[in-house]
Amino acid sequence: MNRLAQFLCAAALVGAGPAFAAPHKDGAHMPPPPPRAGGPMRPGAPLGPVMNFPVIDAAGKTIGTAMLQDTPSGVLVSTDLKGVPAGEHGFHFHEKGMCDAAQKFTTAGAHFAPGKTQHGLLVTGGPHGGDMPNQFVGADGMLKAQVLNTGVTFAPGPRSLADADGSALVIHAKPDDYKTQPSGDAGDRIACAVVAAPKK
Repeated sequence: MNRLAQFLCAAALVGAGPAFAAPHKDGAHMPPPPPRAGGPMRPGAPLGPVMNFPVIDAAGKTIGTAMLQDTPSGVLVSTDLKGVPAGEHGFHFHEKGMCDAAQKFTTAGAHFAPGKTQHGLLVTGGPHGGDMPNQFVGADGMLKAQVLNTGVTFAPGPRSLADADGSALVIHAKPDDYKTQPSGDAGDRIACAVVAAPKK
C-alpha cells in the first residue's frame, strides 16, 4: 500500500469513529443513541409534574387515564385505557375543556389550533397544535400509548392547553387522514378527557 492509500485509509477510520458504538462494560457494543425526537427545545422550560386525567366514553363511563407531563420539548401524553373499539383512531387535543358525553363531546370544540394553522400532518401550513398521530387499538380494546406533542405546552402563552377555555383530549371513531379540513374526517368523538378546565 502506497503512502497516499495509507493516509486515506487512516482518515476514513478517524472520520468513521462516531458511527461505531462505544463498548459496554461487559465488552458488548451498544448502538449509537437515537436522534432526539420532537421539535425545538424550550430553553429553561421546567419539567412539569405528571398529571392524571380520567377519560370517559360516549356513555359517560370512565375507561382509563391520560397522563400528561410538560417537558422542555412539548407535552408527553401517555394513555392507559380499556374498552376502546378495535382499529385506528384519530387522537387530538381540542380547544375547550368540556367533555359532555350527552352531546357527543361536541362541547370540546374544534381542534386546538394556535396560530390558525391548517389541519393535518401531511398538509402545507399544518398541522394544528392539537394534531397527533393516529392510535391503534387491538382486539383487547386496550390503548397504551406514548406521544410527544411538540406543538403545545401547559406554560402560559399562545400554545398553552391551559388557556382561558381550557382543552380536552379526544379520541375519534375513525383514523385521521391527516389532510381533510378541518379535522381529518376522523368521525364521531368516542372518548374525551378534560386536561384543562375553562378559567372562571
